[in-house]
Amino acid sequence: MLRRSQKKPNIPPSPLTWPPDTELIGLEFELVPAKDCYLFPQYTIGLHAWFLQQVGSTDPELSAYLHDGESEKPFTISALNGEIISSGRQIQLSANTSYRWYVTALSNRVQQWMAQWVENLPEVLELKNAPLQIRSVKIAHPPTTYKQLLESELNETFALKFLSPTSFRRKGHHFPLPVPANVFHSYLRRWNDFSGMSVDQDDFLAWVDDYILITRCQLTTAKVLAGKKGAVTGFTGAIELSLAKNAAKQPEFGQLFSALGKLAPYCGTGHKTTFGLGQTRLGWSSQVVQDIPDVQTVLAKRIEDLTQIFKARRKRTGGERADEIASKWATILARREMGESLQVVAEDLEMPYETVKTYVKLARRALKSEE
Repeated sequence: MLRRSQKKPNIPPSPLTWPPDTELIGLEFELVPAKDCYLFPQYTIGLHAWFLQQVGSTDPELSAYLHDGESEKPFTISALNGEIISSGRQIQLSANTSYRWYVTALSNRVQQWMAQWVENLPEVLELKNAPLQIRSVKIAHPPTTYKQLLESELNETFALKFLSPTSFRRKGHHFPLPVPANVFHSYLRRWNDFSGMSVDQDDFLAWVDDYILITRCQLTTAKVLAGKKGAVTGFTGAIELSLAKNAAKQPEFGQLFSALGKLAPYCGTGHKTTFGLGQTRLGWSSQVVQDIPDVQTVLAKRIEDLTQIFKARRKRTGGERADEIASKWATILARREMGESLQVVAEDLEMPYETVKTYVKLARRALKSEE
Protein backbone atom coordinates (compact mmCIF):
# COMPACT_ATOMS: atom_id res chain seq x y z
CA MET A 1 0.00 0.00 0.00
CA LEU A 2 1.48 3.32 -1.03
CA ARG A 3 1.76 5.83 1.78
CA ARG A 4 1.51 9.56 1.38
CA SER A 5 4.82 11.15 2.20
CA GLN A 6 5.15 14.02 4.63
CA LYS A 7 5.82 17.44 3.18
CA LYS A 8 9.53 18.16 3.20
CA PRO A 9 11.55 21.29 2.48
CA ASN A 10 12.94 21.73 -1.01
CA ILE A 11 16.06 19.63 -1.42
CA PRO A 12 18.24 20.26 -4.48
CA PRO A 13 19.11 17.13 -6.43
CA SER A 14 22.41 15.58 -5.37
CA PRO A 15 25.23 15.81 -7.92
CA LEU A 16 25.78 12.54 -9.76
CA THR A 17 28.84 11.37 -11.65
CA TRP A 18 29.72 8.26 -13.63
CA PRO A 19 32.53 7.17 -15.99
CA PRO A 20 32.69 9.08 -19.30
CA ASP A 21 32.85 5.85 -21.33
CA THR A 22 29.44 4.76 -19.98
CA GLU A 23 26.93 3.65 -22.62
CA LEU A 24 24.03 2.53 -20.43
CA ILE A 25 22.57 4.14 -17.32
CA GLY A 26 19.19 4.59 -15.65
CA LEU A 27 18.07 7.46 -13.42
CA GLU A 28 15.22 7.64 -10.92
CA PHE A 29 13.60 11.01 -10.25
CA GLU A 30 11.49 11.79 -7.21
CA LEU A 31 8.75 14.21 -8.29
CA VAL A 32 6.35 15.95 -5.91
CA PRO A 33 3.33 18.12 -6.82
CA ALA A 34 2.75 21.05 -4.46
CA LYS A 35 -1.02 20.70 -4.87
CA ASP A 36 -3.51 18.18 -6.22
CA CYS A 37 -3.11 18.07 -10.00
CA TYR A 38 -5.31 16.68 -12.75
CA LEU A 39 -3.99 15.18 -15.97
CA PHE A 40 -5.52 13.74 -19.09
CA PRO A 41 -4.86 10.01 -19.46
CA GLN A 42 -2.21 10.34 -22.19
CA TYR A 43 0.10 12.36 -19.93
CA THR A 44 3.17 10.33 -20.93
CA ILE A 45 3.13 12.35 -24.16
CA GLY A 46 3.88 15.36 -21.95
CA LEU A 47 6.73 13.58 -20.17
CA HIS A 48 8.19 12.57 -23.53
CA ALA A 49 7.90 16.13 -24.88
CA TRP A 50 9.39 17.69 -21.73
CA PHE A 51 12.40 15.38 -21.90
CA LEU A 52 13.04 16.22 -25.56
CA GLN A 53 12.67 19.93 -24.75
CA GLN A 54 15.32 19.52 -22.07
CA VAL A 55 17.64 17.92 -24.62
CA GLY A 56 16.83 20.56 -27.22
CA SER A 57 17.60 23.46 -24.88
CA THR A 58 21.28 22.47 -24.79
CA ASP A 59 21.80 20.12 -27.75
CA PRO A 60 19.31 20.78 -30.59
CA GLU A 61 21.09 18.35 -32.91
CA LEU A 62 20.72 15.48 -30.43
CA SER A 63 17.09 16.42 -29.78
CA ALA A 64 16.32 16.30 -33.51
CA TYR A 65 17.96 12.88 -33.76
CA LEU A 66 15.99 11.55 -30.78
CA HIS A 67 12.78 12.92 -32.24
CA ASP A 68 13.18 12.03 -35.91
CA GLY A 69 15.98 9.46 -36.14
CA GLU A 70 15.19 6.31 -38.08
CA SER A 71 17.16 4.03 -35.75
CA GLU A 72 15.99 2.58 -32.46
CA LYS A 73 15.52 5.29 -29.83
CA PRO A 74 18.57 5.48 -27.52
CA PHE A 75 16.52 6.33 -24.43
CA THR A 76 13.42 5.24 -22.52
CA ILE A 77 11.09 6.95 -20.08
CA SER A 78 8.54 5.52 -17.68
CA ALA A 79 5.10 6.68 -16.67
CA LEU A 80 4.77 8.12 -13.17
CA ASN A 81 4.95 5.47 -10.48
CA GLY A 82 2.96 6.24 -7.35
CA GLU A 83 -0.51 6.98 -6.03
CA ILE A 84 -2.49 7.86 -9.16
CA ILE A 85 -6.26 8.15 -8.78
CA SER A 86 -8.92 8.02 -11.48
CA SER A 87 -11.03 11.18 -11.23
CA GLY A 88 -13.83 11.43 -13.77
CA ARG A 89 -12.30 11.94 -17.20
CA GLN A 90 -8.89 12.71 -15.73
CA ILE A 91 -6.34 11.21 -13.38
CA GLN A 92 -5.26 12.87 -10.15
CA LEU A 93 -1.84 13.33 -8.60
CA SER A 94 -1.99 14.03 -4.86
CA ALA A 95 -0.29 17.02 -3.26
CA ASN A 96 2.98 16.43 -1.38
CA THR A 97 3.14 12.82 -2.54
CA SER A 98 6.25 11.35 -4.11
CA TYR A 99 6.10 9.92 -7.63
CA ARG A 100 8.96 8.02 -9.25
CA TRP A 101 9.96 8.62 -12.85
CA TYR A 102 12.65 6.65 -14.68
CA VAL A 103 14.81 7.74 -17.61
CA THR A 104 17.49 5.58 -19.24
CA ALA A 105 20.24 6.22 -21.80
CA LEU A 106 21.25 3.53 -24.30
CA SER A 107 24.18 5.24 -26.01
CA ASN A 108 27.34 7.08 -25.07
CA ARG A 109 26.13 10.26 -26.73
CA VAL A 110 22.88 10.35 -24.74
CA GLN A 111 24.57 9.55 -21.43
CA GLN A 112 27.11 12.33 -22.05
CA TRP A 113 24.27 14.79 -22.41
CA MET A 114 22.56 13.30 -19.35
CA ALA A 115 25.72 13.72 -17.26
CA GLN A 116 25.71 17.45 -18.02
CA TRP A 117 21.95 17.70 -17.54
CA VAL A 118 21.91 16.36 -13.97
CA GLU A 119 24.47 18.99 -12.97
CA ASN A 120 21.96 21.74 -13.74
CA LEU A 121 18.49 20.24 -13.48
CA PRO A 122 15.48 22.56 -13.45
CA GLU A 123 13.64 22.76 -10.15
CA VAL A 124 10.33 21.76 -11.72
CA LEU A 125 9.20 19.28 -14.35
CA GLU A 126 6.57 21.33 -16.18
CA LEU A 127 3.93 18.78 -17.07
CA LYS A 128 0.78 20.36 -18.50
CA ASN A 129 -1.45 21.50 -15.61
CA ALA A 130 0.83 19.68 -13.15
CA PRO A 131 4.13 21.33 -12.18
CA LEU A 132 6.15 18.65 -10.39
CA GLN A 133 9.03 19.61 -8.12
CA ILE A 134 12.18 17.59 -8.81
CA ARG A 135 13.02 16.69 -5.24
CA SER A 136 15.87 14.27 -5.92
CA VAL A 137 17.52 12.14 -8.57
CA LYS A 138 19.60 9.01 -8.14
CA ILE A 139 21.04 6.19 -10.21
CA ALA A 140 18.52 3.39 -10.65
CA HIS A 141 20.46 1.18 -13.10
CA PRO A 142 24.24 1.35 -12.69
CA PRO A 143 26.46 2.80 -15.42
CA THR A 144 27.93 0.15 -17.69
CA THR A 145 28.83 -0.62 -21.31
CA TYR A 146 27.66 -3.20 -23.81
CA LYS A 147 31.09 -4.85 -23.71
CA GLN A 148 30.89 -5.16 -19.93
CA LEU A 149 27.48 -6.80 -20.20
CA LEU A 150 28.79 -9.28 -22.77
CA GLU A 151 31.82 -10.15 -20.65
CA SER A 152 29.89 -10.44 -17.37
CA GLU A 153 29.11 -13.73 -15.66
CA LEU A 154 26.91 -16.09 -17.67
CA ASN A 155 23.38 -16.44 -16.30
CA GLU A 156 21.78 -19.59 -17.70
CA THR A 157 18.48 -18.76 -15.98
CA PHE A 158 16.95 -15.39 -15.16
CA ALA A 159 13.54 -13.87 -14.55
CA LEU A 160 12.10 -10.69 -16.05
CA LYS A 161 9.41 -8.51 -14.48
CA PHE A 162 7.27 -6.40 -16.82
CA LEU A 163 6.13 -3.47 -14.71
CA SER A 164 4.16 -1.56 -17.33
CA PRO A 165 2.07 -2.96 -20.19
CA THR A 166 4.31 -4.53 -22.81
CA SER A 167 3.51 -5.46 -26.39
CA PHE A 168 5.11 -6.28 -29.72
CA ARG A 169 4.13 -5.55 -33.30
CA ARG A 170 3.31 -8.66 -35.31
CA LYS A 171 1.78 -8.65 -38.79
CA GLY A 172 0.40 -5.16 -38.25
CA HIS A 173 -1.22 -5.96 -34.90
CA HIS A 174 -0.30 -5.83 -31.22
CA PHE A 175 0.98 -9.11 -29.81
CA PRO A 176 0.75 -9.21 -25.98
CA LEU A 177 2.74 -12.36 -25.20
CA PRO A 178 6.42 -12.67 -24.14
CA VAL A 179 7.41 -15.32 -26.67
CA PRO A 180 11.22 -15.59 -26.34
CA ALA A 181 11.87 -14.80 -30.01
CA ASN A 182 9.86 -11.56 -29.70
CA VAL A 183 11.45 -10.61 -26.38
CA PHE A 184 15.02 -11.11 -27.60
CA HIS A 185 14.34 -9.57 -30.99
CA SER A 186 13.34 -6.45 -29.06
CA TYR A 187 16.63 -6.41 -27.13
CA LEU A 188 18.79 -7.39 -30.11
CA ARG A 189 17.53 -4.45 -32.18
CA ARG A 190 18.88 -2.04 -29.55
CA TRP A 191 22.07 -4.08 -29.17
CA ASN A 192 22.79 -4.02 -32.89
CA ASP A 193 22.09 -0.28 -33.15
CA PHE A 194 24.14 0.93 -30.20
CA SER A 195 26.71 -1.65 -29.05
CA GLY A 196 29.06 -1.59 -32.04
CA MET A 197 29.05 -5.41 -31.87
CA SER A 198 26.32 -6.35 -34.33
CA VAL A 199 25.02 -9.93 -34.34
CA ASP A 200 23.24 -11.71 -37.19
CA GLN A 201 19.58 -11.38 -36.25
CA ASP A 202 18.24 -14.43 -38.10
CA ASP A 203 20.87 -16.81 -36.72
CA PHE A 204 20.49 -15.66 -33.13
CA LEU A 205 16.68 -15.66 -33.14
CA ALA A 206 16.63 -19.14 -34.68
CA TRP A 207 18.87 -20.25 -31.79
CA VAL A 208 16.54 -18.53 -29.29
CA ASP A 209 13.56 -20.34 -30.78
CA ASP A 210 15.34 -23.68 -30.41
CA TYR A 211 17.06 -23.34 -27.04
CA ILE A 212 15.35 -20.77 -24.79
CA LEU A 213 12.70 -22.21 -22.49
CA ILE A 214 10.01 -20.46 -20.45
CA THR A 215 10.20 -22.25 -17.10
CA ARG A 216 7.76 -20.06 -15.19
CA CYS A 217 5.19 -17.48 -16.22
CA GLN A 218 2.59 -15.25 -14.55
CA LEU A 219 0.93 -12.65 -16.75
CA THR A 220 -2.13 -10.50 -17.13
CA THR A 221 -3.18 -8.18 -19.95
CA ALA A 222 -4.60 -4.68 -20.07
CA LYS A 223 -5.62 -2.19 -22.72
CA VAL A 224 -3.73 1.09 -22.39
CA LEU A 225 -2.98 4.30 -24.23
CA ALA A 226 0.37 4.41 -25.97
CA GLY A 227 2.20 7.33 -27.49
CA LYS A 228 0.56 9.95 -29.63
CA LYS A 229 -2.16 7.83 -31.14
CA GLY A 230 -3.92 4.56 -30.62
CA ALA A 231 -4.29 2.04 -27.83
CA VAL A 232 -2.27 -1.07 -27.09
CA THR A 233 -3.13 -4.39 -25.48
CA GLY A 234 -0.12 -5.20 -23.34
CA PHE A 235 0.93 -7.69 -20.69
CA THR A 236 2.39 -7.21 -17.23
CA GLY A 237 3.77 -9.84 -14.89
CA ALA A 238 6.87 -12.01 -14.86
CA ILE A 239 8.55 -14.83 -16.76
CA GLU A 240 11.55 -17.03 -16.04
CA LEU A 241 13.79 -18.06 -18.93
CA SER A 242 16.42 -20.80 -19.07
CA LEU A 243 18.91 -22.25 -21.52
CA ALA A 244 18.17 -25.76 -22.75
CA LYS A 245 20.93 -28.30 -22.04
CA ASN A 246 22.16 -28.50 -25.63
CA ALA A 247 22.34 -24.69 -25.98
CA ALA A 248 26.03 -24.95 -25.02
CA LYS A 249 26.82 -25.99 -28.60
CA GLN A 250 26.91 -22.26 -29.41
CA PRO A 251 28.45 -20.65 -26.32
CA GLU A 252 28.68 -17.21 -27.93
CA PHE A 253 24.88 -17.11 -28.23
CA GLY A 254 24.52 -18.28 -24.63
CA GLN A 255 26.69 -15.37 -23.51
CA LEU A 256 24.64 -12.96 -25.63
CA PHE A 257 21.41 -14.37 -24.13
CA SER A 258 22.76 -13.53 -20.68
CA ALA A 259 23.93 -10.06 -21.74
CA LEU A 260 20.60 -9.19 -23.35
CA GLY A 261 18.78 -10.18 -20.18
CA LYS A 262 20.94 -7.69 -18.27
CA LEU A 263 20.24 -5.08 -20.95
CA ALA A 264 16.46 -5.36 -20.43
CA PRO A 265 16.12 -2.90 -17.50
CA TYR A 266 17.91 -0.24 -19.55
CA CYS A 267 16.16 -0.64 -22.90
CA GLY A 268 12.75 -1.94 -21.84
CA THR A 269 10.80 -4.56 -23.78
CA GLY A 270 8.71 -4.26 -26.92
CA HIS A 271 7.60 -1.01 -28.49
CA LYS A 272 6.55 2.45 -27.24
CA THR A 273 9.28 2.35 -24.56
CA THR A 274 9.80 6.11 -24.94
CA PHE A 275 6.17 6.58 -23.83
CA GLY A 276 6.27 4.44 -20.69
CA LEU A 277 5.46 0.97 -22.01
CA GLY A 278 7.67 -2.09 -21.55
CA GLN A 279 9.33 -1.10 -18.26
CA THR A 280 11.34 -4.20 -17.32
CA ARG A 281 13.36 -5.35 -14.31
CA LEU A 282 15.37 -8.46 -13.48
CA GLY A 283 13.96 -10.85 -10.89
CA TRP A 284 10.73 -12.66 -10.13
CA SER A 285 7.68 -11.23 -8.40
CA SER A 286 4.07 -12.35 -8.28
CA GLN A 287 2.95 -8.80 -7.44
CA VAL A 288 4.30 -6.61 -10.20
CA VAL A 289 1.15 -5.47 -11.98
CA GLN A 290 0.99 -1.68 -12.21
CA ASP A 291 -2.47 -0.30 -11.48
CA ILE A 292 -3.95 1.46 -14.49
CA PRO A 293 -6.48 4.19 -13.66
CA ASP A 294 -9.98 3.32 -14.90
CA VAL A 295 -10.16 6.39 -17.11
CA GLN A 296 -7.10 5.23 -19.07
CA THR A 297 -8.68 1.84 -19.69
CA VAL A 298 -11.96 3.43 -20.82
CA LEU A 299 -10.22 5.82 -23.22
CA ALA A 300 -7.98 3.08 -24.60
CA LYS A 301 -11.01 0.87 -25.29
CA ARG A 302 -12.85 3.74 -26.98
CA ILE A 303 -9.86 4.50 -29.23
CA GLU A 304 -9.55 0.84 -30.20
CA ASP A 305 -13.27 0.54 -31.03
CA LEU A 306 -13.26 3.72 -33.11
CA THR A 307 -10.08 2.65 -34.91
CA GLN A 308 -11.71 -0.59 -36.04
CA ILE A 309 -14.78 1.29 -37.32
CA PHE A 310 -12.70 3.83 -39.23
CA LYS A 311 -10.33 1.19 -40.63
CA ALA A 312 -13.24 -0.78 -42.04
CA ARG A 313 -14.76 2.34 -43.59
CA ARG A 314 -11.55 3.62 -45.16
CA LYS A 315 -10.74 0.22 -46.66
CA ARG A 316 -14.18 0.14 -48.25
CA THR A 317 -13.57 3.55 -49.82
CA GLY A 318 -10.04 2.69 -50.92
CA GLY A 319 -8.33 5.33 -48.79
CA GLU A 320 -4.52 5.32 -48.69
CA ARG A 321 -2.68 4.87 -45.41
CA ALA A 322 -5.95 3.60 -44.00
CA ASP A 323 -4.59 2.28 -40.72
CA GLU A 324 -2.65 5.42 -39.85
CA ILE A 325 -5.48 7.81 -40.67
CA ALA A 326 -8.03 5.64 -38.87
CA SER A 327 -5.87 5.64 -35.74
CA LYS A 328 -5.50 9.43 -35.84
CA TRP A 329 -9.23 9.97 -36.32
CA ALA A 330 -9.98 7.61 -33.44
CA THR A 331 -7.47 9.20 -31.07
CA ILE A 332 -8.61 12.75 -31.80
CA LEU A 333 -12.32 11.97 -31.54
CA ALA A 334 -11.99 9.87 -28.37
CA ARG A 335 -9.92 12.51 -26.62
CA ARG A 336 -12.39 15.21 -27.66
CA GLU A 337 -15.23 13.08 -26.28
CA MET A 338 -13.31 12.91 -22.99
CA GLY A 339 -13.35 16.70 -22.79
CA GLU A 340 -9.90 17.66 -24.08
CA SER A 341 -9.66 20.78 -26.21
CA LEU A 342 -8.64 20.31 -29.83
CA GLN A 343 -5.82 22.79 -29.27
CA VAL A 344 -4.30 20.55 -26.58
CA VAL A 345 -4.76 17.47 -28.75
CA ALA A 346 -3.10 19.23 -31.70
CA GLU A 347 -0.11 20.20 -29.56
CA ASP A 348 0.26 16.68 -28.16
CA LEU A 349 0.06 15.05 -31.58
CA GLU A 350 2.26 17.75 -33.15
CA MET A 351 -0.37 18.38 -35.82
CA PRO A 352 -1.73 21.69 -37.15
CA TYR A 353 -4.85 22.77 -35.28
CA GLU A 354 -6.86 23.11 -38.50
CA THR A 355 -5.96 19.55 -39.50
CA VAL A 356 -7.10 18.21 -36.12
CA LYS A 357 -10.31 20.22 -36.42
CA THR A 358 -10.94 18.76 -39.88
CA TYR A 359 -10.17 15.22 -38.72
CA VAL A 360 -12.63 15.37 -35.83
CA LYS A 361 -15.37 16.58 -38.20
CA LEU A 362 -14.63 13.78 -40.65
CA ALA A 363 -14.53 11.24 -37.83
CA ARG A 364 -17.91 12.36 -36.48
CA ARG A 365 -19.39 12.25 -39.97
CA ALA A 366 -18.01 8.75 -40.56
CA LEU A 367 -19.29 7.55 -37.20
CA LYS A 368 -22.74 8.98 -37.87
CA SER A 369 -22.93 7.18 -41.21
CA GLU A 370 -22.26 3.88 -39.41
CA GLU A 371 -25.25 4.30 -37.10
